[in-house]
Amino acid sequence: MTTQHTSLKSMLREGGAIAVRFAKARTGSFVLAVVGAALFVAAIVASAIVIGWVTDELIVPVLDGGESYEDLLWPAMWAVVAVALWKAAAVILRRTAASFLQFRVQADARHDLIEHMLKLELAWYQRQSTGTLLAVSDTDVRQGTFILAPLPYGIGSSLLLVGTVVLILILDPWLALLAFFCLGVIVAVNMNGAWRMFNAFRDVQSLRGEVSGIAHESFDGALTIKALGRIDFETARFQEASERLRDKLIYVLEMMATYRVGVEGLLSAVTVIMVIAGALRINSGAVTPGDIVTIAYLLSLLFIPIRIIGFVLWSIASSRAGWERVQDVYDVRDLVPYGDLLADSDDTGAHVSGSTVSFAYDEGGAVIEDLNLAIKPGRVVAIVGPTASGKSTLTALMARLWDPSTGSVSIDGRDLRSFARSALPGEVAYVSQESFLFDDTVTGNIAFGVLASEGDVVAAAKLAGAHEFIQELPEEYDTTLGERGTSLSGGQRQRIALARALVRKPRLLILDDATSAVDPSVEARILERLRDSEMPSTIVIVAYRTSSIALADEVVFIDDGKIVAHGTHHELTAGVPGYARIVEAYAEDAAERAEEGRGA
Repeated sequence: MTTQHTSLKSMLREGGAIAVRFAKARTGSFVLAVVGAALFVAAIVASAIVIGWVTDELIVPVLDGGESYEDLLWPAMWAVVAVALWKAAAVILRRTAASFLQFRVQADARHDLIEHMLKLELAWYQRQSTGTLLAVSDTDVRQGTFILAPLPYGIGSSLLLVGTVVLILILDPWLALLAFFCLGVIVAVNMNGAWRMFNAFRDVQSLRGEVSGIAHESFDGALTIKALGRIDFETARFQEASERLRDKLIYVLEMMATYRVGVEGLLSAVTVIMVIAGALRINSGAVTPGDIVTIAYLLSLLFIPIRIIGFVLWSIASSRAGWERVQDVYDVRDLVPYGDLLADSDDTGAHVSGSTVSFAYDEGGAVIEDLNLAIKPGRVVAIVGPTASGKSTLTALMARLWDPSTGSVSIDGRDLRSFARSALPGEVAYVSQESFLFDDTVTGNIAFGVLASEGDVVAAAKLAGAHEFIQELPEEYDTTLGERGTSLSGGQRQRIALARALVRKPRLLILDDATSAVDPSVEARILERLRDSEMPSTIVIVAYRTSSIALADEVVFIDDGKIVAHGTHHELTAGVPGYARIVEAYAEDAAERAEEGRGA
């Protein structure tokens, strides 16, 4: 029993803290909603008083003695109409303000959550399911803020309870004591139901995230699933998770319905008890029939507020269950630290250096260890090495997608960690092998995030070798590419992603195998244009094709996370056997691919 009591207190305390947090975020809307609820409650109390007055002063005298009603008829009608208009205005104010409060707080919460997630390190993202993050950003935020819908009305209903008990207390203290006890029992039942449902709501939110995650994987990997003939397996996996969610929701709804039926029965019982007790009090002369009508009317009007108070308690349980998952993301402190340096307006290539750089991913040993590097401004540098040697990791460190575990990576002597947020992309552009395109036009994808003229967009596309095929699209640069640019080939997507980097005119351009899906001859022409262009960039490329490597001014040969050699392609070919073997293997692989292409 003690554990249950403590858990109930914890749920109400923490759920109340969530509601207070939301109310403070939009104080004006919350106050308006509560004022509307308070005016509505006052209108209900006023209507009860008016009805009691009409009963005693108009209805009873007319029925008992046949007295004339002409003098009181119009005042009574105007009193009823005034109370009705009062009540209508209060309802409009309460509902409008409460709706704005809920949806505005939802929007604020999603904005803050996304902003917080974008500040986190990539390592955190690697530990998360995309579907779960989507569920947290959508359903969990919506569920977490659900308490705001009934909260103002619940506060007003609490005032109505107090007003009702006070009014009944004035009319008859004994009936007030009985009403207070009966209503307390109903609130206690609702509190018990909310506490019992908390864990169930938490399971529901977890299962919603699981279903969302499976759905996202299925849609994102649709090509792989179809190619491997795993459609039935994926369907069964999704069905199993959906059915578990269905069963848990049914359980929640069954218990909620059970409690609601119980509360409805208690409300009816309270009315009967109060009417019987009121009749006894009339017989004893303690109250008048008008007083009993007033009390009965108040109790009948309390049915909806009592339900709302129960709804608030249940909403506290469900909102806390949803907000817990949102708060788990807020509690993550793997934030990327920033300094205050702004991007350099220099129109020359960047000088890149790395000093005793080491790096390890969470799940393994060091990928790069005690690495030192110096790249002169304006040079084209190819990074070459065997698989899993640390090439991509090194380029990611240069773009500050990761921070080194030890040591530092610098541009022109400035540690990348000293740049202000969003300042580094003003100098560094990174293009990976996996080109992501947005559901936007070609122009929108290339000019994403920058103010670029039409001429700048076309110039970047030409430099990236994309202008020709863009002109063949239905609406050229105004063609909408669709989600992820699936209407384009892999090489076309890569060239648009490259143009997106080039339109920024970066001082450091990093290409992590960014043209791997492009035909070798086209890739060579692109790299030649980049090398010969007037763009003020130092260019770093992770290269696998001999033709691309040969175009570089110098080569960095990396193996097992360390730089083995740094020089020109010819110098390394002649003096570094390991490098010569890698380049020869690349050439043989390219020849085999070309032969397979001719055979096909």
